Amino acid sequence: MVLKVFFPSCCATAESGLLIGRWIPEQNSAVVLAVVHFPFIPGQVKQYLSEVQRVTQVNMCVLGSWSNTKQEKEEGLDKFLEDLSTIFSHEPWIQLNKERDSKVWSCCIFKKYPSSPKEDEFILVYYDQRKVMLSQLHPTDNLTTSADHKGNDASKLGAVFDTVSKSKVLFMIDRYDDGPIKLTHWQSEGVEASIIVELLKQASVPVCMLLTFLLSLVSSVCKSRVLKFWPLSFIWSKLSTCEQLGHRLEHLQIISSNRKAQNQTQLMRKANIFVSLLIDMALGILLMSWLYRENRIGQLADTLIPVADHIAKELQDLLQWLMGVPAGLKMNWALDQVLGRFFLYHIHLWISYIHLMSPFIEMILWYVGLSACLGLTVALSILSDIIALLTFHIYCFYVYGARLYCLKIYGLSSLWRLFRGKKWNVLRQRVDSCSYDLDQLFIGTLLFTILLFLLPTTALYYLVFTLLRLLVVVVQGLIHLLVDLIDSLPLYSVILRLCRSYRLAAGVKFRVLEQKAGKPLRLLMQINPLSYGSVVQTYRLPTYACYPKDSWSSLCKKLFVGELIYPWKHKGEKQD
Repeated sequence: MVLKVFFPSCCATAESGLLIGRWIPEQNSAVVLAVVHFPFIPGQVKQYLSEVQRVTQVNMCVLGSWSNTKQEKEEGLDKFLEDLSTIFSHEPWIQLNKERDSKVWSCCIFKKYPSSPKEDEFILVYYDQRKVMLSQLHPTDNLTTSADHKGNDASKLGAVFDTVSKSKVLFMIDRYDDGPIKLTHWQSEGVEASIIVELLKQASVPVCMLLTFLLSLVSSVCKSRVLKFWPLSFIWSKLSTCEQLGHRLEHLQIISSNRKAQNQTQLMRKANIFVSLLIDMALGILLMSWLYRENRIGQLADTLIPVADHIAKELQDLLQWLMGVPAGLKMNWALDQVLGRFFLYHIHLWISYIHLMSPFIEMILWYVGLSACLGLTVALSILSDIIALLTFHIYCFYVYGARLYCLKIYGLSSLWRLFRGKKWNVLRQRVDSCSYDLDQLFIGTLLFTILLFLLPTTALYYLVFTLLRLLVVVVQGLIHLLVDLIDSLPLYSVILRLCRSYRLAAGVKFRVLEQKAGKPLRLLMQINPLSYGSVVQTYRLPTYACYPKDSWSSLCKKLFVGELIYPWKHKGEKQD
């Protein structure tokens, strides 16, 4: 049988004493956590281990003895260390010896009731106690191994990592303590602490309480019945800025909550949200400082009106082209003129509205620029809403063309079923057979002919305005992708992976230090960090969806039959 001992590398120079840790019988392994130095009272050691076990819920015990002979080997020391097994009854009793000024280690295993006459093999595994305690082991998917084998390996490593991480109370005693027990572990030279961090922790308590109160007040106002009436409910649900502000409000409530994180995942989520908010606000302040330098707000306002006039002029030229003979196509002249003049009138109204608002645009942009202090994502959401408002006439053109085209498509499909002696059963949602008389067939033929010959003119207008609408949707989609990237990117986890990769562990690897006949096999356990892709996938933050996610097939179907893509108001949506 192979016996594995996980020994902390920080204890390799410790003075002689007792090995305390956890025995894992399922794996036939011992995890050494610290060394208790001489002199000590056995009763006090047992009492201390029972207190640590009660707090950490880890089965602590004395695993054996540790001998580090820095001077000449004392007579009877080995016998004394072996006799300690009668006081601290543990099966098996492990005795590690390190010779003076030598890298040679020896190991002895004492068993009262040996299971087999054959001598047990011994593997000594060194591990960095600090890194293992602070790391979080993540299971990885490996397609080349079976599920049982993966689960077995993960449980073995998880038991070692879990034992060290839960033993933080044991590491609070250092060599400067005046207690009866002296320990050697990774914090033996003094407990790591920072006065600045402690002061920040104390100061953050009233700040979090005040922030929690303000956020609860804002949240209650947002959930009040005043905002549930039309048109406030419509504006709140359709503007990207309102959605982003609500999303950030939820993040602030999570950060300022006084509830302690229950596990490592919740702690990492809070940290990721906090760092995401800080970087978002820092980028927003940089953008705001750039906008208010050298009167860039005024330059932007002076550029906006000519750009809007240029877009309107291009749309007028496009409509004039459609009202003629576009690409040599013969259109229905009467319908073509009606549609062209109808859309030209809307462009005229839009130009009048833009020039009416021109004196106030600079003031509006000045106040909008101040919102960048809330974060770059808020500024980008406002930019998306401004694009939606400036292209509202294009959206209206698209809706008119889509509704007219959809009406003709559904009319032609219904009349086509009439020719085949079919009809759509609304109650059963299926096509049934039906008999029609001569008058119904005659009227159906006339209507089918009229709709069929008017379809190319309507389809051309629908195609042009759909392309314009898709162009606007693509621009807004890129802005929303950038906002979702900033909202969902786990920046704290990525920075942690970059600076302290051992904190996010995907597994371990072993390096052979010594392999000699008659000597224990010595290995060094090193942590394999999680890949950057796995870090982003594991700790990615949830985001809100401005638009419903459609598949490519459903999107193409909607475009073909004339249904609205990404409309401002969806089917079945009710307003109070």
